[in-house]
Amino acid sequence: MILEHARACGASAVQAAVSQNVGLAVTVRRGEVETLEYERDQQMGLIAYFGQSKGSASTTDFSPAALRQTAEAACRIARHTEPDPHAGLPDPDEQARDWPDLQLDHPWDCPADRAIDLARQIEAAGFAVDPRVENSEGASVGTRRKMTFLGDSQGFMGGFRSTRHSISCALVARGAGGMQRDYSYGTSRDPARLPAADAVGCEAAERALRRLDARKVGTQQCPVLFVPEMARSLIGSFARAISGGAQYRKSSFLLDAAGQEVFPGWMHIAEDPLLPGALGSAPFDGEGVRTRARDLIAAGVLQDYILDSYSARRLGLRTTGNAGGARNVSVRPHPGEKGLPELLSDMGTGLLVTEMIGQGVNLVTGDYSRGAAGFWVENGEIAYPVEEITIAGNLRDIYRRIAAVGNDVDLRGNIRTGSILVEAMTVAGD
Repeated sequence: MILEHARACGASAVQAAVSQNVGLAVTVRRGEVETLEYERDQQMGLIAYFGQSKGSASTTDFSPAALRQTAEAACRIARHTEPDPHAGLPDPDEQARDWPDLQLDHPWDCPADRAIDLARQIEAAGFAVDPRVENSEGASVGTRRKMTFLGDSQGFMGGFRSTRHSISCALVARGAGGMQRDYSYGTSRDPARLPAADAVGCEAAERALRRLDARKVGTQQCPVLFVPEMARSLIGSFARAISGGAQYRKSSFLLDAAGQEVFPGWMHIAEDPLLPGALGSAPFDGEGVRTRARDLIAAGVLQDYILDSYSARRLGLRTTGNAGGARNVSVRPHPGEKGLPELLSDMGTGLLVTEMIGQGVNLVTGDYSRGAAGFWVENGEIAYPVEEITIAGNLRDIYRRIAAVGNDVDLRGNIRTGSILVEAMTVAGD
């Protein structure tokens, strides 16, 4: 109805996106319920084109009158905007017409009382590990189910349901040198794939205990090993640098880098939006364009950018089905099948990074400087925890100096990578 009404108002092309969410989130701290939130919302967003002039409006009211008013508002706006030669719906030939079931919808029957009990169990397991674990920042349980539907005046109509569930815990331990905190979590589309509650609480406690009596280290150049949770931020910066927006705005340190060797020759990074059950999977992008598996990096060389229709037109290229961003970016482990212990041995002496602080990444220049904490490693073994340090370099150099990627791949996000060993970075401390 809303598409037809917008066309009746004079729009030459229209796109409407509908989302509905239902969720529950619980946080328990020291056994007491701190927050209990229910989510039930809906939204419809509409984009109307008058030629290449664009207007958009949204509403949370799905009554017929409100939908008509939303369509009329988008059309009014479009009539007053300047034409943009790159604006418009995607090429119909690029849009998905059928797609597989990606197994994204796994509802969790977890009412509030059960979620509260589960959060208490997580936190209690952490406190039971050691009496030095004396405080908590909370244990949380969350579940969310979303319906996404997209339609446009070219005839595309498609929708799917998806779920996302999570459990987490952050605990505080006290030692002779003061207090330290750390956390653990699990997230999955399928609740059956979440880690055991006790395991999450125990890991949070053990991680906090390992950080007690942390020291500083002297300023130096040394190898740096990022655990998977931290390694994904390096790959995330790469994905942002090759996004269409960064490219056409000329705000990327990897400007016009397609065809160039960006990583070592053995490095391989792929995108696969069609992985069943994965957190980044989707059968089509935010414009209805079909998603597909492809290489981003092959033999160290940048193969392509991350483009929606608008950025592709700005660059004289074709959309890659990435309206809404990259999905399931995966780094292939190499060399061999090395886990964290083997990478520590390969590093010898250097820094193992388990936490980073701040956003010190300049995507225009590639300059990288972030606060960090973790462990100092000597002769391939963890020697002691470290804190209040800064790691720095330039991302172009950091990427070229990657010596290995571990097989300890973390699947709890849209970027899937193992630990990453960088040959040398500046570590600033005392």
